[in-house]
Amino acid sequence: MEKADDLPKLTRKMCKALGLLPESVSNEAKGAEIIKRTLSNLAQVTKGIAELRGLYGSGYGKDSEYRGLEPRHARLAASCAIAFVDFATETYEKKKSSPKDLS
Repeated sequence: MEKADDLPKLTRKMCKALGLLPESVSNEAKGAEIIKRTLSNLAQVTKGIAELRGLYGSGYGKDSEYRGLEPRHARLAASCAIAFVDFATETYEKKKSSPKDLS
């Protein structure tokens, strides 16, 4: 991990360590293209959340009148983050219990 790593870079490093990068899926696997696309989209979740935080977060010198996202948008971002973290955690736990799968 580098000090300058942002959320998307950290996500990529974690996905690589867990074997969750699209390129880690064999082309011969059933549904390979769908799995690759889904893994790619999953990794984009953190990029989108980071971008939303930059645009709508209450930091970065915004005044007290600033209004951020609506609650429904915040729930969407939180739900996506939870799905990502749950999947990554379950993958880690599965790999931890099957050391031969760790790369």
